[in-house]
Amino acid sequence: MTVKQLSLPELVDACRDLGVPAVGLWREPVQAYGVEAAAKLVRDAGLTVTTLCRGGFLTAIDPAERAAALADNRRAVDEAAALGTDTLVLVSGGLPAGSKDLRGARERIADALAELGPYAEEHGVRLAIEPLHPMYASDRCVVSTLAQALDLAERFPARQVGVTVDTYHVWWDDTAPAQIARAGAQERIHTFQLADWTTPLPEGVLNGRGQIGDGSVDMREWQGYVEAAGYTGAIEVELFNDVLWAGDGRELLAETARRFVEHTA
Repeated sequence: MTVKQLSLPELVDACRDLGVPAVGLWREPVQAYGVEAAAKLVRDAGLTVTTLCRGGFLTAIDPAERAAALADNRRAVDEAAALGTDTLVLVSGGLPAGSKDLRGARERIADALAELGPYAEEHGVRLAIEPLHPMYASDRCVVSTLAQALDLAERFPARQVGVTVDTYHVWWDDTAPAQIARAGAQERIHTFQLADWTTPLPEGVLNGRGQIGDGSVDMREWQGYVEAAGYTGAIEVELFNDVLWAGDGRELLAETARRFVEHTA
């Protein structure tokens, strides 16, 4: 998503040229290209897929909507398995229209995980609950902190459900380092993502993630937290930014790789 303006073949070529060994993929471009074709494209280039994003949106009350969401998440698990990644990132979903019941929404997520966790495990895939910044709680994700994510994940085996640690969403939370340690002790850190916090936020706030090094987040500090917790997996960079997307994708990828080296250990 960082280089959304590149097609999948362009992304793969650019990663190979820059020596980037792995990619985190999003479902929409993968589906448009074809899941099996995308898997072959990445595999033939010698790259691996770190995660697939996203599943989730599990808070609906209407039975038909809940059934549709569960079916879509099973498809997402199938897609992750076909791509060769063991991690499906979940954005849990916001409040249903007219509802103000955060606790009820979170319980419906737990109910969905009870069905999806075993299915994912059967396919060699783990579910990674991603807490989003509280500004998204109403419309995108009622899970706003790592503590809330872990409270859900801990109802299930770690081989089924864990968490995503994304600096953009948790950097403000002074309890997050302790929650990272909590997650690490249970082997529930399934992926770690970097993006910076820059202000002012754009209208709509979704596409305002800053390039590494441009904002308020100390990337090395957060990398230190996850590594101290025992995380040894890939580190992803996930930027949503209309200004960055308007430029040259290969140049953006090269700059992102340079910033990654500069701002991580």
